[in-house]
Amino acid sequence: MKLKIIIGTSSFLATLQDNATARAFIERLPLTLTMTELNNNEKYTDLAENLPTNASNPTTIQNGDLMLYGSNTLVLFYKTFSTSYNYTKIGKINDTQGLTDALGLATVTVKFELE
Repeated sequence: MKLKIIIGTSSFLATLQDNATARAFIERLPLTLTMTELNNNEKYTDLAENLPTNASNPTTIQNGDLMLYGSNTLVLFYKTFSTSYNYTKIGKINDTQGLTDALGLATVTVKFELE
């Protein structure tokens, strides 16, 4: 399934994982969320409800990864870097060109809907 992520006037398509976490996330769509800046590489927000998890360490976070930290923290990464943390993968943005500029360095409103 494809996910449309809208940030201001920019939109990005993501491919969702075939897992329980992604399916539970889809059930809550459409969502408009305020996402907070963290570490100059990610935006995050706490969801109102927990999602199922199957966390593991990806070793490397990729630009455009959409993941769940814990059971209710949605994270959208906009830089590639190594990590020691565990996440459950929800999906990945197909083309990240312009993602960093769209997200900026402040809190941002992000809309998630099915394509």
